[in-house]
Amino acid sequence: MKPNPIRISLVIPAYNEEAFLPALLQSVEAARQRYVHGADRIEVIVGDNLSTDRTAAIAREFGFRAVPVEKRCIGAVRNGGAMVATGEILCFIDADSRIDPETFNAVDAAMQAGKVSIGATGVVPDRSSAGIRVTIAIFEFIGRLMGLDTGVIFCRREDFVAIGGYDETRLAAEDVDFLFRLKAYGRQRGRHFVRLPAVRAVTSARKFDTHGDWHALRRSSRHLAIAFRQEELRPLRQELLVRCALRLGARTVLSCASSGTRLKPAIPGAHRR
Repeated sequence: MKPNPIRISLVIPAYNEEAFLPALLQSVEAARQRYVHGADRIEVIVGDNLSTDRTAAIAREFGFRAVPVEKRCIGAVRNGGAMVATGEILCFIDADSRIDPETFNAVDAAMQAGKVSIGATGVVPDRSSAGIRVTIAIFEFIGRLMGLDTGVIFCRREDFVAIGGYDETRLAAEDVDFLFRLKAYGRQRGRHFVRLPAVRAVTSARKFDTHGDWHALRRSSRHLAIAFRQEELRPLRQELLVRCALRLGARTVLSCASSGTRLKPAIPGAHRR
């Protein structure tokens, strides 16, 4: 009797993650056991970026596959795991996270209809503070405005291959670039982006622990200002303007975005809001 084909492949990029990986893999195994089509139809691949700790050993102790990837770039590690994946659906999650027990069921249901190109579960931090709450609220607002999210990212393997996976020349924001390219690819085929907030992943607040609970706002505001002036991000800026117009009902913004012209200093009527 032939084994059931793999339906979902989960790829976890990791470098020296022995402190966080066990909790993630425990949550992954719980979700595998809850998968309605059988745990054997879920494969788990840890992309090991030549860790010097027990990262690879921990993956194997859970019965999962550890794939060595030499290139020091998280996009390359994700691609390295995806290259050996055999599932129809690819999922990606960071090693310092934990997933919801119903994640694989929710992902499978979302992809069944054939109208989704890419999706994300979103995240909640594993601790909270005023700084973290404000940061999360602002980034969630920006994410919704731009049609982005994080957490468990999922797509069809054939679509992943078609767009060339993650851009390994990018040392930052490779996940944002991937989302935009796959969304554009899917839009041409009548597919869309979807969020699954009912199965949000829990993510570590370790960067806040290291740099302070307000660090992300200070750093990201500078980075966003610089990044949005880059010519290569013109399509992103135009899409953002269109989304703003759709939310605010401002025809002037839509006209500027479609023509590529510069916006006026203020949207007529905006001062009355």
